[in-house]
Amino acid sequence: MTSPRIAVRAVILHENRLLLVNAWPGGLSDLWCVPGGGAERGASLPDNLAREVHEETGLRIAVGDPCLVNEFHDPTGSFHQVDIYFRCRITAGTLSDTWRDPEGIVTERRFFSRTDMDGIRFKPDSLPAVAWGEGLLYDPLEPILR
Repeated sequence: MTSPRIAVRAVILHENRLLLVNAWPGGLSDLWCVPGGGAERGASLPDNLAREVHEETGLRIAVGDPCLVNEFHDPTGSFHQVDIYFRCRITAGTLSDTWRDPEGIVTERRFFSRTDMDGIRFKPDSLPAVAWGEGLLYDPLEPILR
């Protein structure tokens, strides 16, 4: 059994809309999440997050306080990930259809209103409560979705 993977995620509200990305190359899924990714050794969680958000969206951000710890796993395999979500704000840049994720993972990026969230699939389930709420939440271990 391998250790859980640590990842960082950015909760970015801009004009009361939440930034989400579709991280499924080739449109394999309609599942949305906030930008972020795996933490690399030797860099702080905020530095990892700023790098990931820039790669996936072209935006520069300021990383604020943590707002959610979420874990998920594959009950039939060895995958187990702990995501640490941080409240962030945009400091430079705008979303552009011409931006390309250098790793080719994020294929779409968009801002969604709270009402828009009712019409899409996203993870984790607690995302709206986190984005439009306050404090720090913990989501217990949940199965991975594809």
